[in-house]
Amino acid sequence: MNERRTLARAIVLRAAGSNCDREAVLALELAGARVELLHLYRLLEQPRRLDDAQILLLPGGFSYGDYVAAGRLYAHELRARLSDALVGFVARGGHVLGICNGFQVLVETGLLEGPAVTRGERPRSLALENNLSNRFECRWVELEALASACPYLEPGLRLPVPVAHGEGRLAVRDAATLEALYAQRQVALRYVDPAAASGADPRRVPYPACPNGSLDAIAGLCDASGRVLGLMPHPERNVRVFHHPTWTRLSGRREGEGLRVFRGLVACAQSSLTPARV
Repeated sequence: MNERRTLARAIVLRAAGSNCDREAVLALELAGARVELLHLYRLLEQPRRLDDAQILLLPGGFSYGDYVAAGRLYAHELRARLSDALVGFVARGGHVLGICNGFQVLVETGLLEGPAVTRGERPRSLALENNLSNRFECRWVELEALASACPYLEPGLRLPVPVAHGEGRLAVRDAATLEALYAQRQVALRYVDPAAASGADPRRVPYPACPNGSLDAIAGLCDASGRVLGLMPHPERNVRVFHHPTWTRLSGRREGEGLRVFRGLVACAQSSLTPARV
């Protein structure tokens, strides 16, 4: 009897105002996942659709027009009607990735801070505030992966990726919150300045290399388990060789650097599956 590889199944969850869902689907498919593009309302009707998935991706965009605050209305729908399903999904080993608006949604739901916050039993300690420039920032930046709890981000990995947001500046309740993020290895990605002098403080990255003034130049966080990751930049917009603006002058690239995030994510999800026997 032969064994056939079972593909990791991913759900890309779109809502009114999502506009990066198709790019997210492509990135996951290129990484080897079987992907379903699903509207939020369908999942609200049938929460058990999460049972067969290993990956849930919340894409970028301007959900509900960013009214009230970026991602807040989308997050309210999730917290009010799917909090137990989301907590259960992560607890059984599911991976959640939130990109840009999806990161804002993760922060608003409290999923990065644990079940007690998601269920409303404890207040949030994290927020994504207006960029210090007080304007929408759209440019390419460089990220570096830190030694975090996220199993598929290799420490030291450098990623050139675009940003496109108006509310991406990480803020925390107090110094103890920031200390806890580092202690629990939840700081996953940081903006870096390619032109920085040797020995420069990596937590002090000037504008525009750090496009929003985020605390300690933090670009992405994971939860304590490492299975929930949120980041403001868009790795799904750099998955093909020609996605980079200077791709014709870059040699030795077979794919966009952002695809490494999705390959790692899918590989992690794949490792938990039992091969089918045929």
